[in-house]
Amino acid sequence: MTARESMGFAQKRVLVTGAARGIGRRIAERFIEEGATVIGLDRVVGDEAPFPLIELDVADASAVERVCDRLKGEDERLDILVNAAGILRLGSAEALSPDDFSTTMAVNAAGPFHLMRQWIAVFKAQRSGAIVNIASNAAHTPRIGMTAYCASKAALASLSRCIGLELASYGVRVNLVSPGSTDTPMLAGMIADEADRQRLIEGLPDQYKLGIPLQKIGTVDEIAEAVLFLASDAASHITLQDIVVDGGATLGA
Repeated sequence: MTARESMGFAQKRVLVTGAARGIGRRIAERFIEEGATVIGLDRVVGDEAPFPLIELDVADASAVERVCDRLKGEDERLDILVNAAGILRLGSAEALSPDDFSTTMAVNAAGPFHLMRQWIAVFKAQRSGAIVNIASNAAHTPRIGMTAYCASKAALASLSRCIGLELASYGVRVNLVSPGSTDTPMLAGMIADEADRQRLIEGLPDQYKLGIPLQKIGTVDEIAEAVLFLASDAASHITLQDIVVDGGATLGA
């Protein structure tokens, strides 16, 4: 058995949102490395990628429908859908604008809904498939200054379980991966220097935020491996679950 065949993704068709950078990019790359055919979607497509990268704002339901109809016209099959697109708008509930809140919900919760809705009939007809949605450990615990983000990711978690329950009798699995602090451009925008990084690891008591028991920031590879596991046949009896990959930062909440 070769490394490319080891997780059973050869000849699988995979759709990944948020694939231009960060966690979504690494997930797409790992599927490629395992022999899958990958199509990436992202609002901003800049750098070259080892897979087709289509410009798409997942918050735009009409645009999602147009792109998905085109992809269905090319191949009516889809084996795996990964919703990794997400945005972060920081601020207290008082400081957040209505646009901050609605845009965060539109991308982080409604976006995955638009994608899943477009492919549900395909998954049902196939009586097979896997969906993995990227939530956050912030869906499991309150955070100061992250009102919109926490709410959007909690909504995504509940949405995923509801759709997963609807699809279970068709043999289609829906699961979540919830990262904690991970080395991505999003995190880089939140910490100014190495001292900030260390404080994040040790904990921020003034924000009622625990540190990270494993004493390190997560990597995109660690998140991607959890996604690939849930999408693989090794997880064939796992659905409606949420794997929190945060080094223990939420103490299993």
